[in-house]
Amino acid sequence: MFPIGDDNSDRKIFPIVTYALIALNVLFFFVELGGGDAFIQKWAFVPARFVANPVADSLTLFTAMFMHAGWLHLGGNMLYLWIFGDNVEDRFGHVKFLIFYLVCGLAATFAQLAFNLESTIPNLGASGAVAGVLGAYILLFPRAKIKVLQRGGVMQVPALIVIGLWFVLQLFSGVGSIAATTTDTGGVAYMAHIGGFVAGFALTFLLRGSDPRPNPRHT
Repeated sequence: MFPIGDDNSDRKIFPIVTYALIALNVLFFFVELGGGDAFIQKWAFVPARFVANPVADSLTLFTAMFMHAGWLHLGGNMLYLWIFGDNVEDRFGHVKFLIFYLVCGLAATFAQLAFNLESTIPNLGASGAVAGVLGAYILLFPRAKIKVLQRGGVMQVPALIVIGLWFVLQLFSGVGSIAATTTDTGGVAYMAHIGGFVAGFALTFLLRGSDPRPNPRHT
């Protein structure tokens, strides 16, 4: 199932933070392309380097969130942020959503760091922060319907199924990556995805407040 959209009929505010984050990620990616490997090494998060000198390397906790390994990595993250971010921002408000996004990104980075303290592979991407957005969405809009592209065409599937399957895949892949004997060759940071999702789910209880609007029933 490949998600391509959702129902925004209940959205009340213009998602300026979501669109700004997408624009910033795209812009930063073009800068990254121009800077090459030297730029990546300097601004990506490198676990071993951070552990050695956390203060000097602290800025990479944030810069790494806006870097990506390629066009597919960027496109996938921005598609998910575009589909799910606007609704979460609508419920939280602009400022709270921005704080939420950044905190989820940090939580994702530290979750990955806990299992890769000695890694010298650059960690980069918005995946952890976006995973936090998914965690919030599934809690705030469990009955929402997501438009997904399948072999038979476009169909609507409950968000609980779409995001739930995504999380189960990350969970099993993350456990597998811990159990497997691997070399430090890079790959997908599954623990960052899990950490970001769990952080987003937990933070939603603190940030959602009381919304007078009922959860929409989509048919």
